[in-house]
Amino acid sequence: MPIKIVNDTPIWQRREPLQQRLIWFGYFLALMLFLLCWKIISDNTIWEFLSDAHIQAASLIGRMIPPDWSITGSLLLPLWDTLNIATVGTALGVLIAFPLAFLAARNTSPHPSLRAFALAIIVSSRSINALIWAILLVTIVGPGLLAGMIAIALRSIGFVGKLLYEAIEEIHPTPVEAVSSTGAGRMQVLAYSVLPQIMPAFAGITVYRWDINIRESTVLGLVGAGGIGLQMNAAINNLAWGQVATVFVLIFATVIFSEWVSAKVRHAVI
Repeated sequence: MPIKIVNDTPIWQRREPLQQRLIWFGYFLALMLFLLCWKIISDNTIWEFLSDAHIQAASLIGRMIPPDWSITGSLLLPLWDTLNIATVGTALGVLIAFPLAFLAARNTSPHPSLRAFALAIIVSSRSINALIWAILLVTIVGPGLLAGMIAIALRSIGFVGKLLYEAIEEIHPTPVEAVSSTGAGRMQVLAYSVLPQIMPAFAGITVYRWDINIRESTVLGLVGAGGIGLQMNAAINNLAWGQVATVFVLIFATVIFSEWVSAKVRHAVI
């Protein structure tokens, strides 16, 4: 039952028959969409392979144990490259996303056409996965760290931009009105009434995105974009499962480290 608000008092009200039928029709369409997706997946799946999947998984894990610790030293530089890809890529993405967020927010955008332009960039960035960006950039700028950094940056623009412009739109209007009433210009209003309200959210969003980028940058090497993913791809191609296990352990340790760092930074800033 929906709630109707009358003089700030919630009142229960029955739905109209037509409204109730439309709601049930929406549920029916959602169920049909789910069944259609399941049929497409089922038609393109070889279910016979699943009969011995547990045996294959146990065999693979058995070949990965124990890890080949002898290659640990050679993996430290690629691991450092992975951290650099995530960090530099996040920084570039944030530098671009920060002004875009102000252009995209309704209460700070100077013109509707600029808002549409900013939103188009943010949506475009969020629509393409970092791995797809990396594949395109490896073709354009060649394999290596640069392709990975730019891929992470392009992916981060949409994430940071969307969350930040939503935070800008949710600011309290009273400080803005107070600063504006003093005759302050547009940039002064942004600096003294908008920025102080969004800086905690901005710090949290940035650290959270860096944490995500650590994970994404570990696999960019699979398509030639540098980092520890290159070593993992080489080990898989050579069927060196002990080395693959070592790479997995180092990636896991790196992700745990990034979780700890991001938690400390968020606790210190927010």
